Amino acid sequence: MFVTHAFQPVYDGNSQVLILGTMPSPQSVKHGFYYSHPQNRFWPLLATLYNDELPHTPEEKKSFALRHGIALWDVLASCDINGASDASIRHPVPNDFTGILEEASIAKIFTTGKTAYTLFQKHVAPILHRDAIYLPSTSPANQALFPWNKLLETWKSLLFAP
Repeated sequence: MFVTHAFQPVYDGNSQVLILGTMPSPQSVKHGFYYSHPQNRFWPLLATLYNDELPHTPEEKKSFALRHGIALWDVLASCDINGASDASIRHPVPNDFTGILEEASIAKIFTTGKTAYTLFQKHVAPILHRDAIYLPSTSPANQALFPWNKLLETWKSLLFAP
């Protein structure tokens, strides 16, 4: 099914870290914000890493991200995809990151998951002349490979690296 991106990027002039997924899942679209599948570990992970309250609503999540200098978006503006299966992506069209990079002070770009990383490196890095740093996916499908403690330690070591 052909889909176009459902959300605007989240950022402001103080955003220093850009975290990119591939494309919002149908559950995230249903709930109105990034990483909103009830079993996705993204928000609990960030709340733990930043020692902050777990945000629940789209407004709380946006406020959390901005308060911690985090910008959120996705690599793709549109693609053909079956449900939330990154493996099924065909005909990817990347987002234009010019606005974020001109308006925010992005020092590091991270991708959540291998597909987001691969798509960024192939379609976006050559245009921006910037690479992304791969972060393991917070998806429930990645729990066997990255249980909570391993995911937490990996994100902590990469997100807070100098």
